[in-house]
Amino acid sequence: MSEQTIATSYLTQESYDRLKGELEELAGPGRVEIAKRIEAARLEGDLKENGGYHAAKDEQGKMEARIRQLTQLLDNATIGATPPDDGIVEPGMDVTVEMFGDQVRFLLGSREIGDDADMEVYSEQSPLGSAIMGKTVGDSASYEAPNGKTIDVKIVKVVPHLH
Repeated sequence: MSEQTIATSYLTQESYDRLKGELEELAGPGRVEIAKRIEAARLEGDLKENGGYHAAKDEQGKMEARIRQLTQLLDNATIGATPPDDGIVEPGMDVTVEMFGDQVRFLLGSREIGDDADMEVYSEQSPLGSAIMGKTVGDSASYEAPNGKTIDVKIVKVVPHLH
């Protein structure tokens, strides 16, 4: 049996607080509300023909999946620590790469910080993020796009992301 590695994700303190609040709402009042809706729909009678019951059960499944996702993300997150300005690509860095002859700038970190960032966010587990982790300015890397094509990138600039 092999050990499964749980990936850590970079979150800003603002993102962590927002996601923690969402988790607390879903795990507390959200669960109570959905349970009440399921019970009310159940009391309406025949469950096979009861659209409200099935919709509430579906919503409950999605909510429980989000609770599990948030719990894992928050339990394994690196929070708010700004990485050193050492030019190495790592989570929390504002990265500029050259690809297809254009420069593309993005924040490397959890996609969940998108609400706090004023730029595109790429996960460190994404194909691009994985390809450039640990690289420095001037380094080149390549990754396979979902369509199977190999995409070449060159690291142009790497600085800590300022919140």
